[in-house]
Amino acid sequence: MNENKTLYIVVPCYKEQEVLPETSKRLKKKLLDLIADGRVSEKSRIMFVNDGSSDNTWPMIAQLHEQEPEIFSGVNLSRNKGHQNAVLAGMLTAVNYADMIITMDADLQDDINAVDGMVDAYHEGYEVVYGVRSKRDTDTFFKRFTAEGFYKVMKALGVDIVFNHADYRLMSRRAVEGLAQFTEVNLFLRGIVPQIGYKWTTVTYERAERFAGESKYPLKKMLAFAADGITSFSVKPIRMVFTIGVVIFAVSLVMLLYALISKILGYAHAGWTSLMGSIWLIGGIQLLSLGVVGEYIGKIYNETKRRPRFIIESVLNKE
Repeated sequence: MNENKTLYIVVPCYKEQEVLPETSKRLKKKLLDLIADGRVSEKSRIMFVNDGSSDNTWPMIAQLHEQEPEIFSGVNLSRNKGHQNAVLAGMLTAVNYADMIITMDADLQDDINAVDGMVDAYHEGYEVVYGVRSKRDTDTFFKRFTAEGFYKVMKALGVDIVFNHADYRLMSRRAVEGLAQFTEVNLFLRGIVPQIGYKWTTVTYERAERFAGESKYPLKKMLAFAADGITSFSVKPIRMVFTIGVVIFAVSLVMLLYALISKILGYAHAGWTSLMGSIWLIGGIQLLSLGVVGEYIGKIYNETKRRPRFIIESVLNKE
């Protein structure tokens, strides 16, 4: 068994005051069981990361640390920076103390019992262990269809991504140190982590309903997240735009030739419908193409500014 056994469970939190008491209770029990079994060390901690919440989330985290500093730690970001940045902030803080780090959401949808399998896989020599959903029975048809479609599109675009994996995973200290070398501002951890390499495996689990509170990923955010993932890891969309442009140019040459021949032969007729259809079609394709190109330019703009991905206001941790 691996002798480096300090585990930190990193939990990003954004307005999670309703679910935090139950989450902390369940995670504490799981951590104490792992310590009692000798699978992780007594230095292991649960690290909550407050992502600029405007509710009582951070005071509750601070209270948990004050009451049981040997179990709970906290990281407070200076402002809301988004889920991916909060996860990364927690990991890059925890790597200073931990041998292995598990990231999971605070809503209790990720099966806490899957932690056992992740820790066992780590002791078997795996550096990265992905939590993968075995089925999506708790999702609506729309969410299941769009989520699975997203993974298939990413695969089709050549992105190395684990199917049905979100951000529930274990990473060794070495893997997190490798992740720290990826300095891009546009974060999509599901695509970045597989690029690290190292020995990896998966642990399957069934995802539950959210215990309390509201989802922090409505449709608008889900679409934005999907767009970020696609444009951050594949240039195929912009190549598709180029291909469409070439095809339309070729068709326009054929239509020009047809129009000239019709004019010469005296067969030209007024074609209002076809003319309007062509204008709308080409105009729509042009706007779509500009939008795709704009997404990439926006990514370049954000990357060149090199602004910090997050700023940590305070850390509560007892070593």
